[in-house]
Amino acid sequence: MPSAEETSVHQERPPVRPTQQDEVAAAGSELIGGPAGRWARVGGGPLTAVRVVALVAIGMFALGMAQKVPCYEWAWFRGSGSQYTHACYSDIPHLFVGRGFADGLVPYFDRFGGDMQYLEYPVLTGAFMQVASWLTPSGGTMQHREQMYWMVNAAMLMICAAVIAVCAARTHRRRPWDALLIALAPAFALTATINWDLLAVALTAAAMLMWSRGRVLAFGVLIGLATAAKLYPVLLLGPLLLLCWRAGKWREFAVAAFGTVAAWLVVNLPVMLLAPEGWKKFYTFSQERSIDFGSFWLIITQRTGEPIDVETVNTASVLLMVVLCAGIAALTLAGPRRPRFAQLVFLVVAAFILTNKVYSPQYVLWLIPLAALARPRWRDFLVWQACEVMYFLGIWMYLAYTTSGDKHQGLPTEGYQLAIALHLLGTLYLCAVVVRDILLPERDGVRRDGSDDPSGGVLDGARDVFVLGGATRPERGTASVAEGQRVDWGVARGTGAD
Repeated sequence: MPSAEETSVHQERPPVRPTQQDEVAAAGSELIGGPAGRWARVGGGPLTAVRVVALVAIGMFALGMAQKVPCYEWAWFRGSGSQYTHACYSDIPHLFVGRGFADGLVPYFDRFGGDMQYLEYPVLTGAFMQVASWLTPSGGTMQHREQMYWMVNAAMLMICAAVIAVCAARTHRRRPWDALLIALAPAFALTATINWDLLAVALTAAAMLMWSRGRVLAFGVLIGLATAAKLYPVLLLGPLLLLCWRAGKWREFAVAAFGTVAAWLVVNLPVMLLAPEGWKKFYTFSQERSIDFGSFWLIITQRTGEPIDVETVNTASVLLMVVLCAGIAALTLAGPRRPRFAQLVFLVVAAFILTNKVYSPQYVLWLIPLAALARPRWRDFLVWQACEVMYFLGIWMYLAYTTSGDKHQGLPTEGYQLAIALHLLGTLYLCAVVVRDILLPERDGVRRDGSDDPSGGVLDGARDVFVLGGATRPERGTASVAEGQRVDWGVARGTGAD
């Protein structure tokens, strides 16, 4: 762990001001008076950086709710086409009826619909949906109840959004303003109330905060809970294993893994034992689901006109994921400097998204907080966000096209394939600059001031004990990594972060 002296110096440094390091942030700040001056007291008084970020996140979330008004008032209830042309679709009101919550059915225990199916969501998400149904007023028409159910869920999800913003702002102690990337992300506002993904994202953000503060068991418990809400958070254990291997932090990894398994079991075991058929529906549904919207697999099937067997695509997706993870492992263990935790987590989750057989628009929420921590540069972030917004519009216009019959209103198949390609290319671009930062640590904006890994917790400033291909290797022109010294790359090379 960092020495007391290192920790003290790290905490005493003033917060990093993006307007002094990022040309896009500086240009954007002209809307509110321009970059902060040398003597400006930023974050003083009641409006601290964390509170400003949280308020902005809540404000953007409210704008996202306003964007759903046409659907809230009528488009959800008058055929499918209007909710697509207004780009305001949400699963929440439809599943209130479609999954039996309106009838008082209990998830995993009761079947719903004519085909008598079980709820296809993980247990903690199902609990979230159930609590929202309990809080929904029971009087009035079914349309009114659906509207109220969406409003209740939106209020609960807004709390999740605030938690995400606060946790991200506090994860990198000296860089709270980087969380504005999350708060102002257009794709965040547009997709926040499509589904219930923000619950898992909030738990994951809280876990990242706990790890950055050295609270290893709390990190594991939160990752276990997040995995009980959505599958992807368990992927964080992979990068953590690699980093702890390189730093020799085996005990810390074991504690985190134990906390993850224990928390997941506490949530899942009661349902697993009492309603095994309902519990396993999420996992069987994930395996049996065919190629769906947003994936490069869909482009292949649409372009060739040949369907791909579900088992084949499942196997191919897993193999591709394994190959990408092997590359990330080599990058971690052989890189010139131990990568930052947030960088590796972003790459692994992005690899999962890129190789998956489906990409729902709200999946971008998984990546936004990780991208803000891994690559806090406004230019790259906005390029990626522009691609995601285009995909968000593309999928709804494509669905409008497929449901408009002979009118052919909306985006045809070729246009939707272009929207998928933009999503893939935007994500790959952001992955590429993160990989470049790992290979060339002097280009990493977070390390520009000499920091090691602000989100690394026990890994921050830790000594390397294993590097693939040989002993711990020296940094260029500096002491070795094994000495755990911080390097001010920007000063050493006379350059700033790209």
